[in-house]
Amino acid sequence: MPPDASASAPPDVVCSGLAKTFAGGIEVVRPLDVNLSAGRTTALLGPSGCGKSTLLRLIAGLETPSAGEVTIGGAPPSETLRDAGLSVAFQDPSLLPWRTVRGNIELALKLARKPADRGAVDRLIGLVGLDGFAETRPAALSGGMRQRAAIARSMVTEPGLLLLDEPFGSVDELTRRQLAQDLPRIWEARETTTLLVTHSVSEAVLLSTRILVFSPRPAEIVEDIAVDLPGRREPGLLHAPEFLELADAVSAALSKGTAARQPSPTVQ
Repeated sequence: MPPDASASAPPDVVCSGLAKTFAGGIEVVRPLDVNLSAGRTTALLGPSGCGKSTLLRLIAGLETPSAGEVTIGGAPPSETLRDAGLSVAFQDPSLLPWRTVRGNIELALKLARKPADRGAVDRLIGLVGLDGFAETRPAALSGGMRQRAAIARSMVTEPGLLLLDEPFGSVDELTRRQLAQDLPRIWEARETTTLLVTHSVSEAVLLSTRILVFSPRPAEIVEDIAVDLPGRREPGLLHAPEFLELADAVSAALSKGTAARQPSPTVQ
């Protein structure tokens, strides 16, 4: 789909001293200062439970910071949400069971107060591999198919900021590769500011232009890695020397962050 002049302009995201501690003193995100550039794709990579999804929810305005603030294009997340300037695809698809695939996707347009666009909905349904299932309800879909419907729902409003929390986690490997090839073409054409939470080093390198590597909880940035790969990110790139070199650097950063949080051995 070509860029739409009515789509939200891509914003930058600024986290200033952003931190989150839950009840009981459970520190999840330590004070974080980072600027996520408008129109770029940033991967948030770290061990399971480190606080990546919490950070995404803080940016989306779905969690209240314990300290610091987030601004999206200079505005608070609540204002961006109100203006339908951001969209989130969570690990849990959360589709309405009484609506069809098409109905769930069209609902996002209705809630964003945007006109129904059957053609755009149909193109997204096809892009995520759900041709023939537009009138099917979630109960008749596999988990991976529900997740694909949720991804289409998050993109149909053409948000300026797209937040993806393990978007390909429940889809099969073949579909995962196809989505990883097709979907970035949409958000890159629209210059969407995209944040991608993932556990996969190869996915982070393949899909992003920048990778923030986090330590185990509480989340701190261990490494900020620029991904400068030439040309279109085709699956064959996975075997290119420059890709493998970057993947090795990211893996090393993950290992460094984990090692730094290991308790020191007790001296007897």
